[in-house]
Amino acid sequence: MLRKFGRLFVIKSNWEAYMVIYALALGAIERGSVYLTRFPGFGGKLLFLACTGAVFMAGGKILDCIKYEKAEMLAKAAMVQPEPEAERQAA
Repeated sequence: MLRKFGRLFVIKSNWEAYMVIYALALGAIERGSVYLTRFPGFGGKLLFLACTGAVFMAGGKILDCIKYEKAEMLAKAAMVQPEPEAERQAA
């Protein structure tokens, strides 16, 4: 049961990754706007850019990891599948 509950927190598709990245971006913009009001001027703008830049880096990493996991899954599936009969007879 605990394993099924844990699978809810695994990002399996690009669509789910985009939703997570969107949520991260909303939080970063909210935090950045707080920085702009609390630290007016150049410092607040720099902190705002740091918040949004972190979302770009995290989003890229999430999408790369999904691509890597899909390729790994396909490689495992290719190793498990037996050879077709036509290839066995030709060899």
